[in-house]
Amino acid sequence: MARARSEERRAEILRATLEVIAERGYRGATLGAVAERVGLTQQGLLHYFPTKEALLVAVLEDRDRWDTGGGGRSGEDGAWRLELLGSLVEYNAMRPGIVQTFSALLGESVTEEHPAREFFTRRYTQVRAGMAATLRAEYGATLPGGLTPEQAAVLLVAVLDGLQYQWLLDPEAVDMPEAFEDFLGLLRGGGSGPQAP
Repeated sequence: MARARSEERRAEILRATLEVIAERGYRGATLGAVAERVGLTQQGLLHYFPTKEALLVAVLEDRDRWDTGGGGRSGEDGAWRLELLGSLVEYNAMRPGIVQTFSALLGESVTEEHPAREFFTRRYTQVRAGMAATLRAEYGATLPGGLTPEQAAVLLVAVLDGLQYQWLLDPEAVDMPEAFEDFLGLLRGGGSGPQAP
């Protein structure tokens, strides 16, 4: 019972942290602000997460569990089924606060000594491998355009994250799900644009 209550409290803290980071950015999100939002003292918050860095990494891991915990995966290699990646893009388009938080932390993590740098480095290694497995399952050793799954995986991940940044900056001009479908058309060796005469 106490363990379930503790897990519930940790989940509440993670949600509050996401809100505070979305509002103030990582650097502006203090432990005090998070503690106040969940009705704890800063010392009480440290009982659940001993440092701000530990809290940050827990938020990022939690976000990844939301994205990968559903039925979009296939097989033990952790690969997504390609057609369901579009569903993830649509889902992200419905939760701008989470996407903004992730994108802000990703951007900040490229600086030396940032506490999330190791997390994102490890995450991208895993995501590229998972995307390559997805593409290999779909196309075999070579995609229609001639790229290997490993080469295309790098581009696929870049498109996913790049679309998020463009959408966050100008949501009226960038339709993430539609743009992602356009990219999948290119991977399949076609496209959705006008055909040459």
